[in-house]
Amino acid sequence: MKRIRKIIFWCHLPIGLLGGLIIFVMCVTGVLLAYEKQITAWADTRNFATPNVASGTQRLALEELATKARAARNTDPSAVTIRSNPAAPAEVSFGREGTLFLNPYSGEVLGEGSRGVRNFFRVVTDWHRWLGAQGENRALARAITGACNLGFLILVMSGFYLWWPQRLSLKYIRNIIWFKRGLPGKARDFNWHNVIGFWSVVPLFIVVLSGVVISYTWASNLVYRVAGEKPPAARGNQPPPNAGPAKGVSLTNLNQYWTSAEQQIPDWQSITLQLPPTTEAPVTFSIDSGNGGQPQKRAQLTIDRKTGNVDRFEPFAAQTRGRQWRTILRFAHTGEVAGFIGQAIAGLASAGGIFLVWTGFALAYRRFRGWLRRRSAATNSGLNRNPNAVGIAGD
Repeated sequence: MKRIRKIIFWCHLPIGLLGGLIIFVMCVTGVLLAYEKQITAWADTRNFATPNVASGTQRLALEELATKARAARNTDPSAVTIRSNPAAPAEVSFGREGTLFLNPYSGEVLGEGSRGVRNFFRVVTDWHRWLGAQGENRALARAITGACNLGFLILVMSGFYLWWPQRLSLKYIRNIIWFKRGLPGKARDFNWHNVIGFWSVVPLFIVVLSGVVISYTWASNLVYRVAGEKPPAARGNQPPPNAGPAKGVSLTNLNQYWTSAEQQIPDWQSITLQLPPTTEAPVTFSIDSGNGGQPQKRAQLTIDRKTGNVDRFEPFAAQTRGRQWRTILRFAHTGEVAGFIGQAIAGLASAGGIFLVWTGFALAYRRFRGWLRRRSAATNSGLNRNPNAVGIAGD
């Protein structure tokens, strides 16, 4: 048992030293991104709310809102989002060109939201995924963060094994699951490393495991195989998301389609219309009854534009088991799948990762410094036992 423990430790230590700095960056950015959606939504709309809406007041027709947004930007929008909150503005996206907020009752353009906050989170996301790399360098950076994510998963699992108490007594366990005061440097770092590792192990395992699934195709395919399904075919070159419809696509009958979308899930919180790339293409709605990051509360509705009939309605329950698992893992990475509390847990786990890296480096440094002292002491002891060694060295 001691031999196995020693082998695992000497795997744990070099992986932590090699990937520690990258893991530290990913944990710091993970904390900053914990409530990205809520903070961005607040910053975007804090000055755009439309209070004092009279009871029974109807929103403008969807095509009218889209037309006004098109006139304001002189280009076609790619998506329109309406929220059930009557005071919330309508959100019109223009792909990578930005977002416009409109009064849903008058069509008045309210503004573009907070560019500063959006740019901040864009930079943080770039560092989280690609270490801030741009262009062709992103492929290499993604490979590095993916490898470090995989290494982090090994650290979490091996760390739990190393943490597991050799004696299952209440007193011994209490000493390694709670902070102790007045400890000297090495003992303090060891105590913090154990305690934070214990309380973070489950959420960190979920966050890091889902990160590995996001990073590697083989890991994503493994999710489908474990679910007993064949992995989906790799996607070829496709237009970027929210690329927007072709210039001048007709916006007629959108309100009719919107009514169909509302009827699918009566307790919806937001509905997003993805405008079709061509006049003949179907109209797609994303209907959400959650916070925007809970796939189990989302559904997709596709309407045939030629006939106006529902072509497909796909709630989460209608998806295959493999696809459900894969989608849940995507949002388990941020904790959003469990709502506000899940995001808090994921953020705290990332904060725990920061301290694990810090105390891990500190313990490794103290171990190395102790090894140097022992080596120096052994050398001096050898010289003292053999006085002629000084003379030989000096000849």
